[in-house]
Amino acid sequence: MIAIELVETATSGVTQLFHTLTSTPLAAPAPKGIDTNGVVSFFASKIAPILLAVLGVIFIGRASRGEISKVLTSSAIAIVGLAFIAGAATLFFVGDYLIDLIFE
Repeated sequence: MIAIELVETATSGVTQLFHTLTSTPLAAPAPKGIDTNGVVSFFASKIAPILLAVLGVIFIGRASRGEISKVLTSSAIAIVGLAFIAGAATLFFVGDYLIDLIFE
């Protein structure tokens, strides 16, 4: 009696295992793409303010030690760098506009 129940339990377990293996896909679906707008907005909203705050703390620390020339030089370099980044973003949008205009 116990052997019959053991065999029935084992066969039902095996059939359930086969059913599970055949009903689930073996490979995960391929990713559809990367959300680049989300990545850029994350960096712009989270990372950039932290980096600017760190630069501000460094500049204030140097200015308090009397290294005004180094602070002015570093500030000018940072401003020029931000201008290059803003220019690159502007060129990206202008280029996108021109592509849409040409291939309309």
